[in-house]
Amino acid sequence: MRTIWKRARALRNNSTLAERHVWRYLRRRNLGGYKFRRQFPIAGFIVDFACVEAHIAIELDGGQHAEAVAYDAARTRKIEEKGYRVLRFWDNDAMKQTNAVLEVILKVCDERAR
Repeated sequence: MRTIWKRARALRNNSTLAERHVWRYLRRRNLGGYKFRRQFPIAGFIVDFACVEAHIAIELDGGQHAEAVAYDAARTRKIEEKGYRVLRFWDNDAMKQTNAVLEVILKVCDERAR
């Protein structure tokens, strides 16, 4: 098994609270019938969630990302070069404004998949 897939598996087994929370709504085609994958490799990076059908990568960012703006921007560019749209949400928003986050995800999926 390639190293990135091993790392993705390790991340799935050690998800953050926000990732576990959002995953409850994305798994089993619960959101609009779209299939989402957790800790999915794209362009050499592992995104928190991906909808391959709609080419969407979803990132939940904790406080450490406030200091990694340049890195995150470069990472986003590389993922977008593979045809994915990157959606970023703060962990706090994912936890406290879950419905609003899910509405944005569903809207973008609908726009890109159909």
